[in-house]
Amino acid sequence: MTHDEELTTINDIIKATRFATVTTRTRDGDLVSRPLAVLPHDFDGTVWFFTQDPSPKTDDIAGDPHVNVAYADGASVVSLSGTARVDRDQARIDQFWNPWAEAWFEGGRQDPSVALLRVDATSAEFWHIDKPAVVRGFEVVKALITKSAPDVGESRTVEL
Repeated sequence: MTHDEELTTINDIIKATRFATVTTRTRDGDLVSRPLAVLPHDFDGTVWFFTQDPSPKTDDIAGDPHVNVAYADGASVVSLSGTARVDRDQARIDQFWNPWAEAWFEGGRQDPSVALLRVDATSAEFWHIDKPAVVRGFEVVKALITKSAPDVGESRTVEL
């Protein structure tokens, strides 16, 4: 699989999900994971989410910008490692604005707490299950008999 094909697979998995889990580190060192709605766009190494600022999440990021973002669509998973920052660019807020965001911000897109969370990924891991359930079952049984790992799909680490 070429790097472009890996990026296409990552993009396809992200686009198939409605929510991602963003994990931050608190000032005390604890890991905290929060679900955020996925904003539709082509993956180019950066992902975006609406957030409120200030919030515990943005406080965590101010203390340590390293985050993990996980997407799962049932058959596939993407885990992004990267750095996050708060972005208040009004043009970008307008670009991503949608009814879901409207429900969270009383003042609409001009609400003073509206912000975007920008995550610039440095690496990605994906697991893509591309075999029907009956074949996966066969692979698991075969692995038990042969004492080997089952071949149920593809797993890769991609540097971005």
